[in-house]
Amino acid sequence: MYIIGIAGGSGSGKTTFANKVQTSVKHNVSMLHMDSYYLPMLPKELFTKSDRLNYDHPAAFDWPLLRKHILCLKDGESVSSPVYDFKTSSRTAESVSIHPTPVIILEGIFTLFDNEIRDLLDIMCFLHVDSDIRFARRLHRDVKERGRSLESVIDQYYETVRPMHLKYLEPQKQFADFIVGEETDIGASILAAKLNELLENSSNPSFNHGLQRNFASAPEETYSLHEQ
Repeated sequence: MYIIGIAGGSGSGKTTFANKVQTSVKHNVSMLHMDSYYLPMLPKELFTKSDRLNYDHPAAFDWPLLRKHILCLKDGESVSSPVYDFKTSSRTAESVSIHPTPVIILEGIFTLFDNEIRDLLDIMCFLHVDSDIRFARRLHRDVKERGRSLESVIDQYYETVRPMHLKYLEPQKQFADFIVGEETDIGASILAAKLNELLENSSNPSFNHGLQRNFASAPEETYSLHEQ
């Protein structure tokens, strides 16, 4: 099993990128969405000065449950992933069964934030997209899909989304093996090709040893996949 982490700011296209990789891998791929792991009730300290909740802070997520589910999948056990309702900002009573497959993709804003989770990831990706593009995408999504008002989305962006991105999200880039730009087709194709190669040659110890050297997560060995 290979576990792939895909991180990036809100509106960077993480889900789209993950779906492109999923459709190009020749083996079964399961996907965990970090958005599903928002806490059922956010702690009081995440209220802002204007009495809004800060959903872009690391403390807004259920880290113990997310770690547990990743470990279960790694051990070959299925998990029941929560379902989060963004219109009501609450976790529903429903769940989605995620089964262990040769490739597990974890995508979300803080996928590379937690040290314990990073240790479980085989390849780490970060989507680096300009802030104006991310903001436009988020604005369109939240108004159209989540029933938000234009004013509330803008206020939230300046009060929590932007400062949290600069403080907590952007620094995750240092851990990435791949940095992918706005156009994700080439990046997704390269990552999928590498996963296909991994799975086809997984029985060859010398191949895997060499690959681990190539994909070391040191910042100086980061692969840049920005497209022109």
